[in-house]
Amino acid sequence: MSAGSWPRLGDWNNTDELFALQRAALPDAFERAARSPGYAGLRTPQRPDDAMEHLSRLALTTKDQLRQGYPFGFLAVHRHELVAYHESSGTATGRSTASYMTEDDWAELMDRVLRGSVKLASTDTVLVKMSYAMATATHQMHAAARAVGALVVPADSRSSAMSFRRVLRLLRDLEVTVACCVPLEPLLWAACARLWPEAATLPERGGPLRGIVSFGEPLSDAKRTRIEALWTGATVYQSFGVSECGSNLGGQCPSGRLHLWADRYLPEVYDPSTGTLATEGTGQLVITTLYRRAMPLLRYLVGDLVELRYDACDCDWHLPTLQVLGRPEALLNTGAKPLSSLDLEQAVYSLPEHLGVLFWRAVSGSGSLRLDIECEPRAAREAESELRKLLRHQLGVTIETRAVAPGTLVSLDSLTEQEQFAKPRYVFREDEDLSGGVLYPRPTSPVTHKPT
Repeated sequence: MSAGSWPRLGDWNNTDELFALQRAALPDAFERAARSPGYAGLRTPQRPDDAMEHLSRLALTTKDQLRQGYPFGFLAVHRHELVAYHESSGTATGRSTASYMTEDDWAELMDRVLRGSVKLASTDTVLVKMSYAMATATHQMHAAARAVGALVVPADSRSSAMSFRRVLRLLRDLEVTVACCVPLEPLLWAACARLWPEAATLPERGGPLRGIVSFGEPLSDAKRTRIEALWTGATVYQSFGVSECGSNLGGQCPSGRLHLWADRYLPEVYDPSTGTLATEGTGQLVITTLYRRAMPLLRYLVGDLVELRYDACDCDWHLPTLQVLGRPEALLNTGAKPLSSLDLEQAVYSLPEHLGVLFWRAVSGSGSLRLDIECEPRAAREAESELRKLLRHQLGVTIETRAVAPGTLVSLDSLTEQEQFAKPRYVFREDEDLSGGVLYPRPTSPVTHKPT
């Protein structure tokens, strides 16, 4: 494969042609994989039909295998060819998996990212509000914005130097047009704007923000609608990625549906109860990389619970539609049937807007489940009642609901604190607080909280 020789949207006109494209790419994918220690002894078929048959007999590649091969056990090129090294978050087990790319891999990634319907342009100002430490998605959006000549605002995330108040100021002063973040972020910004006295000058509703690119967690239709209602004029664009597979695996089409880039990856759906794999359906996502050079993966068990369908879509991309349901281990026991966090999220954000509910949590016990929502005391009884109705109507379950006061799920101080700079400081006055050592933050000023 030479740089730039990947398929382009429009190179196939139906699902059969897409499958033929996948089959044609498989022999080279096998050959690249065989160069890595992780696939030592792998047979490399020469013909596409043989490759499909070989693939059907391969065992799944698991996360545990990637962890055991840390850091370069799945490296298929000389190390000097690498230009980027990343790691997964390791949120499920506390153990990260490595991911690395060549220059060609990075160029192919950029080609996929720029397919997304947000359509970045040189006139955009792009706020990247995600962690810059090791995460692939953050750097892909930064690079994609740079590639089209847009102005990039590297806002970072989980940083004391990037408070929510500072984000709102940047949105206003820089006239940000596109924000890239996890879908919780715009809700946090809106909550901050409710509390901060200066928020009257901030564009919580309206303004130049035209797009919010969502990463990092499943997104329900109801949550998308709530975000778009809070940030009038902005459309939420969903993206799906997996660090180990080279990040961006899918994006949203002009018709608003999430598609998997099945011209660059061969997806399958795994049913752990039967051990079978299918081309579509509901189950755990399995990915074979078709063009990746540095870290090719064959039948990699991503593990996310998904629904993959080759339904017709008005976009005419002829790519499978994808709904990400979450992690199988995160399914919640209600005593009646298992529910995903996406199920609960859909119910919570279907609550009427006037109740002002932005944050929720589920508390699971032995055969029980409680759903907490944050709202003003005056609306608590109505919110609890409405949520119970939605849960019965949408999910057919009866779950305990509890309204808690603002600040219970997301502290008011965290919403309104000023940014803190942790540059080393060595000279102090004797009447100052010396407990911070040399990493002394700038003190915050008190903020008056105002009710919704």
